Formats: sequence, structure tokens, C-alpha cells
Amino acid sequence: MHTLAALLKKQFDSRPVQVAVVLQFAGQEDVPITYLQLVEQAAGYARLYRLHGLKPGDVVILILEHGMDLLYAFYGAILYGAVPSIMPFLTEKLSPEKYREDLASLLKITYPQAILTYADFRPDVQAVVKQARQPCTILETGQFPGAVSPVETVDLPGLGQAPQAITLLQHSSGSTGLQKGVALSHQAVINQLEAYGKAIGLREADVFVSWLPLYHDMGLIAGFILPILSGNTLVLMSPFDWVRAPQRLMQAVSQYKGTLTWLPNFAYNFCAQKIRDRHMEGVDLSSWRAVINCSEPVKWESHQLFYEKFAPYGLKPGVLHTCYAMAENVFGVSQSDLLTGPVMEEIGRQAFAHEHVARPATNGQPAMRMFSSGRVIGNTQLRIVDEHGRELAERQVGEIALQSDSMLTEYYHRPDATEKAFKDGWYLTGDYGYLAGGELFVTGRKKDMMIIGGKNVYPQDIENLVNQVAGIHPGRVVAFGVYDENAGTEEVVVLAETEETDDVRLQQIAQEIRQHVTKNSAVALRLVQLVPPKWLHKTSSGKIARTANREKYLSQQTA
Repeated sequence: MHTLAALLKKQFDSRPVQVAVVLQFAGQEDVPITYLQLVEQAAGYARLYRLHGLKPGDVVILILEHGMDLLYAFYGAILYGAVPSIMPFLTEKLSPEKYREDLASLLKITYPQAILTYADFRPDVQAVVKQARQPCTILETGQFPGAVSPVETVDLPGLGQAPQAITLLQHSSGSTGLQKGVALSHQAVINQLEAYGKAIGLREADVFVSWLPLYHDMGLIAGFILPILSGNTLVLMSPFDWVRAPQRLMQAVSQYKGTLTWLPNFAYNFCAQKIRDRHMEGVDLSSWRAVINCSEPVKWESHQLFYEKFAPYGLKPGVLHTCYAMAENVFGVSQSDLLTGPVMEEIGRQAFAHEHVARPATNGQPAMRMFSSGRVIGNTQLRIVDEHGRELAERQVGEIALQSDSMLTEYYHRPDATEKAFKDGWYLTGDYGYLAGGELFVTGRKKDMMIIGGKNVYPQDIENLVNQVAGIHPGRVVAFGVYDENAGTEEVVVLAETEETDDVRLQQIAQEIRQHVTKNSAVALRLVQLVPPKWLHKTSSGKIARTANREKYLSQQTA
């Protein structure tokens, strides 16, 4: 099986009446979809693409909400041999102006042959396409000709594509991410599914439960492509339904005996803090065999909070795991051992900041807690390198570099960005980390790192300390560097959301933040600004947008 379409057809042929996906919608009955229904409906979308003149290899942007249309349209593109790319749908949480800018930038770089959306959203898309002045067919879900049965009556060129043909594009969620579509081949995705499946000991009886958005690699690969093409059942809910009622995840795991779930680190805290005991009546989490922390820096404290909250409902010790992943490697790079779990260690703060070495802390030293992202999966090689690309010794902090057979073919239509991302055949991730005993510890993003008085400072470390201060909204904190001409170095700025409105209390909280950070880090924090709820910008995947918030802060200072 050399193509994703062939893998889907294999599941259709061998298990047509098995439920492939259970779609969940708030306030509605769950919708089970068998492999037979999935492929027949997807073949209908393949026919739609052909009827409107698309050819295999053409890029189709999907601007659709959680639901059947997105499921069928994506796999219809796979069966037809078109190249699908999912873009977030415009919601009240996204700025319409920024959304249109992102879509315009995508059009200028990717040159999609078609965009599929709803009739109601067509005018918005049409306005951007018209401004871009390039040919692009706008398709509507209302044009769907219906399911095809038998499937053999429709032309499905995706079944016979070459393994090295591009099968999909992933677009990151950063401020300029839509300008860099990660082009992945059939073979790269299949290699990842096989290697990562082995790393988690994937079983035929595994049931995946996910709320993750499909425009992000964790949701698209681990929470969508992996289960469906491996013949497992996927229970899939909307991320917006989950945010409004996070207990739905627990209830779905209990109802469907879910075994595998992936979560970003903030979701561990969010679930533990928002879900009440009354929401958990009758819930049994004992079927979970792995809840895997990925997509953000992983935190031991978040795992502890999550376990303490949900252990009374059957959550077993040893179920919480970690992973390091990125779209450029399809998904997984490393994975904690599901038998032994991730490793937590404490390292000396001074050696880390001044010498860039992660030495185990000794008694009395200022220490920082590090949590591993597991061991490198089978098809991937990893090393830590300095700024010249030279490999560093164990426990030395440097940039993470990769080689694998799951690597992106290119940044689509961006040879400049593709060439820049590789050095001597190694992909430079832009993430810093270190290796210790075969375990990978990720310390932060290269572009986010601040140099304060000659010391390397990661904003995540500062943010973690601020999150420990009472009175601020947990997880709604951002730290960044601003150059101080008088001092000749960067100075750390912290923005933190709070619901407090009393001036005296606001001053107290700000002072407590300064004292706590100064006492527990190598930074003498001075600049703290408390802001009201929803002040901070977030990316489409729910992360705090560091660059956008820095720009907002600077623009207000200038004003």
C-alpha cells in the first residue's frame, strides 16, 4: 500500500461495516459513520472535484467546520489524488481582518486550484480571491452530487499515484505560518504512521477520542489520519464544543471505552480546573491506556494536576505520556515509552542559563524541573547541534536537528525556506533541547529565546513562574524581550490577564510577580503589565501568540 487512498480502500474492502468515525455535536445525537459510508461519500466528493475540472495533484483548500462535509471532502481529495489542505474556519475568536490576510497570503504562495466552503461563506472567499487576481475555483458543499455506490463506478486516480507524490499540505498556526505549507508525500505519511504506530504499540482494538482541530498536525495526523487509515474507530468532537464543556472528552472516553487521546499541555490544566465533580457522575476512565502530551512544552506539574483530579474516576497511574512532534516530520519525532513513562529531572538553573548545560541540580542550588518528551521513534535520527551545525555532547543545550524518512518534501513553492531549513542534510527544527540517557528534553523555541545580560532566558520558564502567582488567569501569560538601548541588552516584559479590577490589588499582584520571578530565575523582572480577560492574542490553534502580543504591547507603548 503506497498511497493514502490505497490504505483507505483497504479498510473499506476488509471492514466495510465497522464504524470508522463517530462524529459528536453538542446537543445532538452522535453520528456513527462506517468505512462503507465514508468511502462512498468521499467518492462523491472525488466526483465533484472531477466535474469542476480539477486534476490529480491540484491543491484544494478546505474551509469547513467540524462535521461530515470536512470528513468526506478531505478523503474525497485523497481518493481523487488532489492535495487537500485544511484551513481554520472563521469564528468569533479570530479577527476577520487577520483571517483574510492569512487567506490572501496562502493564495499568493500556494496557488490553490480550488477552495471548498459553504454558500454563506462564498462572498468572503470570493473577495479575497478577486483581490489576489489569480484563477481559483470556489466550490460549495451544496454542489455535492451525493454518495457514489458502487465506488468502482467513479474514477479514483489517488489509488494509483506514485509514493513520492504530494498527498497533503499542512499549514502551521503561527503569525506567518500560512506562508509555509508543509508538503508531505504519501510515502512520508505512511512511514510516519508505521513508525509512530509501533512507538505507541497501536492495537486493532484501540479507540481514539479527540477534539483537536484538523488544521494542526496533532489533530490531523494523530487524531484523524492515523486512526482512520489504521482501521481503528475514532470518536471526534468539535474543539469549540470541548472548550465550552471539556467534560465531554471524559464522557466520550467512558461511553466508547476510549484508549488513546492526544492533548496540548494547557488542556491538562484546563480540564483539571474547569471540570466539576457533578460533570463526572458515572464516568469511568479506566479504558484509557495513553493520554499523550504534545504540541507545547510539556510540564510535569500539569500531569500531576490532571492525575490528582481524575484518578478517582478510574484514571490509571502510568497513563500520562509525552511526545515531541512537528508538521515537517508529518507528526511524531519522539514518544515516551508507554511502559516506563516520561522522565522528570531537576537541573541547575545557573549552569543552564550561563553555560547552556543541563546538569542535575545539587542540594541548595537554584533548580528547574525538566520533563522529557521520550525517545526518538524508530524511523528518525536526532542530534543536538550548535550554531555551526556541530553535534553537541549529552546534556549540552543546542538546536534539535532531524533526519527521517517522514520528512517534508518541501515548503510548498518556497525553495528559499526549504533550503534554509536544512544544513548538511539535517532539518533544523528551530527548537532548543538536550539529550540525557536517550531521553529528549525540549527547552524552548530558538526564535523565542531572549538574551538578558549575556544569559539565555526562555520565555516559557518565566511564564511558568508567573502562572504560580495567585490572582492571574492560569495559562493566560506571555513573556518576551524588548531591547533597552540604555542598558544595551534586552529586558523581559510580562503580560498577564487577571479579573481583578481594584487598583491596590493590581499593584500587589504585579509586585508579587516581580518578586517571584526575580527570586526563582536569572531575571530581575521589572516590566509587568496586568491586562483584562481576552486581552491577549491567541493563534488559531489556541496558543498564546507571542509575536502578536509583543507587537500589540509595543504599539500601545508608542501610542
